[in-house]
Amino acid sequence: MVQSRTHTCGELRLEHAGQTVTLAGFLENIREVGQNLAFVVLRDFYGVTQVVLETEEMMAAVKGLNKESTIQVTGVVRERDSKNPKLPTGDIEVVPSQIKVLGRCRHNELPFPINRSREADEAIRLKYRYLDLRNPEVKNNIILRCSVVAALRQAMLGEGFLEITTPILTASSPEGARDYLVPSRKHSGKFYALPQAPQQFKQLLMASGFDRYFQIAPCFRDEDARADRSPGEFYQLDMEMAFASQEDVFEVLEAVLPPIFAEYGKYSRASAAPFKRIPYMEALEKYGTDKPDLRIDLTAQDATELLSGCGFGPFEGNVVKAVAVSGYAGSRKQIDKLCADAEVQSGNKAYWFRVDEKGEIVGGIAKFVQPTAEQVKAGLGIAPNTLVLLASGTKGAAQKTAGVLIKLAGAACPEHMDLEKYEFCWIVDFPMYEIGEESGELEFCHNPFSMPKGGLATLLAAERGEIDPLTITADQYDLVCNGVELSSGAVRNHEPDIMLKAFEMVKLGEEDVKAKFPAMYNAFCYGAPPHAGIAPGVDRMVMLLAGEDSIREIIPFPMNKSAQDLMMGAPGEVTQKQLDELHIAIVKEEKGE
Repeated sequence: MVQSRTHTCGELRLEHAGQTVTLAGFLENIREVGQNLAFVVLRDFYGVTQVVLETEEMMAAVKGLNKESTIQVTGVVRERDSKNPKLPTGDIEVVPSQIKVLGRCRHNELPFPINRSREADEAIRLKYRYLDLRNPEVKNNIILRCSVVAALRQAMLGEGFLEITTPILTASSPEGARDYLVPSRKHSGKFYALPQAPQQFKQLLMASGFDRYFQIAPCFRDEDARADRSPGEFYQLDMEMAFASQEDVFEVLEAVLPPIFAEYGKYSRASAAPFKRIPYMEALEKYGTDKPDLRIDLTAQDATELLSGCGFGPFEGNVVKAVAVSGYAGSRKQIDKLCADAEVQSGNKAYWFRVDEKGEIVGGIAKFVQPTAEQVKAGLGIAPNTLVLLASGTKGAAQKTAGVLIKLAGAACPEHMDLEKYEFCWIVDFPMYEIGEESGELEFCHNPFSMPKGGLATLLAAERGEIDPLTITADQYDLVCNGVELSSGAVRNHEPDIMLKAFEMVKLGEEDVKAKFPAMYNAFCYGAPPHAGIAPGVDRMVMLLAGEDSIREIIPFPMNKSAQDLMMGAPGEVTQKQLDELHIAIVKEEKGE
């Protein structure tokens, strides 16, 4: 034990009674009940211990001390008269003979009560994160993160992977998000970039002859925050395998993740291998999303033929999707709220009708459905006492809204959602290309380094007009757990001819590829092995394991939604001397009239 203490505040038990001990920690609370009697709660990283002050001297030692001051207490352990079964140390207390102030809190008022910090405004929590982290509930999330990272590292080493670190300062390359740029002092007008992912480096390691690589990799992307995405930086379990296929990657993660989720998760059950595999297009049709939550047993059905001609205006000429929720017992008010919430989340209206216990169609848009009631019930397989939720619009809009309805209905109906488990699945057969929303041109759908199914022959067929480029799928896959995308991965495009042709499809020629990815292209020209990989997000994994809704709850020092570090004041201004050394001039934006 360190010199300043013999025991921690979570360690003492009845067997220590009579012993003289030294504790050190934060003064969580002091309750005076008499002139020479007070109860102090002392807290450190490991727990809390009650300290009883029974002399004028000891009372004077803490007189005027603010909460959260750090103190050292030396005294005798004794059995408590009034035990607290809720505390591991609840059978004992310490009667001090000496109290020493180690660090005085100079503020009479704290920004928030430490044990209730999660109730405070997030901006205040992030500004005073060092106080927020003193809350055992917040601290435990960080401990969980440490345990999970250690378990991931041990599991990957056990699978024969080498942990190799890759550069933080690198070259800018088009990888889907905005780069964080770092100006060069020695090379005027030139910039490093922080890596969005170690994508190119890990593929270069495969070209270098390494067989199995991994790292707990920091990644930097200048993008907007979401509940499951931290702006600025995040960490992923980055891995790559030489001479590997999709199956090899699946085998590794199906061995590594379930035991960790079962051991460290809020829920003790996790999918066993093999995980369910769902083609991308099927996922959109059945679940309305490529991130399905398979704990919910509801699916979407196509009801276009059954309902598009029923006379209900929003259905005419549109795709109609139906989600049948058997045994639903909610009120009309609850149904209306569910549909309203779906509209907010999807940007598209939702509709409904019900089949009551007698088999009659009632409520919502029932009058439009009643003329073909038997046909509709048979076509959708609807039994009595079923709520039917409906979405319409373009195919994409109807699918998206149906996906939201599935999620909301599952959450509202415990009988349709096995909540307390981790359900993994693979989404496979992603489109290689898509039409860009802004450009209206053919673009890569996801990772440009993915191998197209069928290789060069498929690309050449598309070039000749024999097949639609939008029908080309890639050897790309996503890992999803409980409706959260944990990672994307792919079998890589390691052959220069195929790589060039894949980029030609999006109007990028050989010179563009060589300019944007010079090292990787050149390395592949020296004979690269087939390789495949994936990179599950560590932050997202821990968020799921902790049962948190926001990724910021499991990051020690997160940024806010605007990518600001309120505690450190970043981003911040720098001196003119620093700017001059980096050959940078600040140009102020001219505000319009």
